[in-house]
This record gives sequence, structure tokens and C-alpha cells, in this order.
Amino acid sequence: MDIVIRGYREEDISEMVRIWNEVVISGDAFPQEECLDIDTGRDFFNAQSFCGVAEISGKLSGLYILHPNNVGRCGHICNASYAVSSMSRGLHIGEKLVLDCLEQAKRLGFRVLQFNAVVESNVHARHLYERLGFVQLGTIPGGFRMDDGTYANICPYYHTL
Repeated sequence: MDIVIRGYREEDISEMVRIWNEVVISGDAFPQEECLDIDTGRDFFNAQSFCGVAEISGKLSGLYILHPNNVGRCGHICNASYAVSSMSRGLHIGEKLVLDCLEQAKRLGFRVLQFNAVVESNVHARHLYERLGFVQLGTIPGGFRMDDGTYANICPYYHTL
């Protein structure tokens, strides 16, 4: 099985919206609460510094967005989010997306990739990030409101590029 990571194209947007919304609806990983539609999705993905997609046999199975984490004197720090279709989890797509994201971030001139809010219970993502050299900055107690209204800890991470 060949997993191809590439920049997104206009014809990818509807499938990107579907995958993104799947994670938003789960209520346990992304801070967003509102789903995208085709128009808001197009605007959202076009506003990023870079969007990568994972493709298996011509079918989109995941994506990432990359953008500055801040402005001005902190504009060299970027942030990213990753979404893998539930039908494609366990195939190491996330790892390929993160590795490509690190390359693209460096190519774009960023010096650090920072994750502001990795939910503590997202152990698969946390293990992946740590295996790839990300450093956890600490834990923010109750920093993420779960879909069921409870609060979970978040763990910020960074990786020097």
C-alpha cells in the first residue's frame, strides 16, 4: 500500500471537509465546535500556509493544516493540526503527515512547530509525537472541554526545525 502525501488541490476540498468534520464531531481532539461546509472549508484551507493530504490508491485518507502560531516576534513558530479518516486509522498515515509537515514547515522558514492543545487522553498521537522528537512542555489542567462537557488536560508540545 502506497501512501502519497502531497499538497491539496481544489478537487480535494469536499473530502477534506468530510474528514475534518469527522474529527470535529468526535469532540475529543480539535478545539473547533462548528463543522465546515464546502464554502467555509474552502476559505479555511485556503487561509493556511500549507495543507497536505494523504492519498491511498487515489482516495484521500487524511490531511494536515500548517500555519503561524503567532505573529511578529513569534511568527517563526508554526502550528499544525492533523485529521485521519476513521476508516484509515492504524495505517501510519498520521506519522507520514507529521513527517511531511515538519519538512514543509522548515521549507517555509519556520523554526519551531508547536502544538498548543494535545488532549492528554490522545495517547496514540502523544506517543507518535514523542517518538518523532517532540518535547512536552507540561500539562494544562482542564484545558480542553470535551464533547460531554467534562474537562480534560492538554499537553503542549514543540519540535525544533
